[in-house]
Amino acid sequence: MRSMFGENLRRLSRHYPSISELSRQLGINRTQYNRYLSGESFPRPDVLDKICRFFEVDARILLDPVDEIGDEGQVLTGPHLKEFFGPAVHGLTEDHFPSGLYRFSRRSFVNYAQFMVGIVRIFREGGATFLRGFEAKEAMQQQGLPVSAGAREFRGFATRQDDGIALVVSRRNGMTCSFNYLARVASFENNYWVGYAARTTRENATGDRITRMVYEFLGHDTGRILDAARSTGFRDEEELVGFHRRLLKTGDSFR
Repeated sequence: MRSMFGENLRRLSRHYPSISELSRQLGINRTQYNRYLSGESFPRPDVLDKICRFFEVDARILLDPVDEIGDEGQVLTGPHLKEFFGPAVHGLTEDHFPSGLYRFSRRSFVNYAQFMVGIVRIFREGGATFLRGFEAKEAMQQQGLPVSAGAREFRGFATRQDDGIALVVSRRNGMTCSFNYLARVASFENNYWVGYAARTTRENATGDRITRMVYEFLGHDTGRILDAARSTGFRDEEELVGFHRRLLKTGDSFR
């Protein structure tokens, strides 16, 4: 049993660039984790449960090869795509993109003369990185959509890219989504990312489907978060945070 568990754990762990980082995310001592990998030791029931939840597998990991357990309901980390997208999903560490709250800004897709400012939360679960936030009420109203919290909520997942981060985001039961790409910007606090947002909609002669976007990491600083929350929604260019305005290059077209 130890031999099978160790082999399965090695196969699951190979998608991560560092055993040290993986052990940290799991909350398991690295030396002890290495003993599990080698088959020298077997985890307690509570630790086994933690490992199964993290890798999104079940207790069959003890007896059956992990490739035979199945990945029902999994897409990016399922059997067809896990070797193509799995490393990008599981390789996005706290060093690349920390968990916490972020302020974002971009030009509005529904009102080109203004900019959209919002807040999102980045969090991790089961080895993957997720995003959650809410559309501004004004944006929903302009599109004739409901403004309840459930209707405004959006979620997404993030993956690591060669020199940045990619996010796919959608509203609940949505039939469209947005694709975001972000790359870290050298700054004093090293807490800015800049890139673009693209909508999965048909070409429109009167509007853009892609625009620059800025993410600013707010962490868990209550003062900064409350200050950012007061600035969310539609904003004129002069109301943007100075460094956001600079990174958005508001006077230049996107290329």
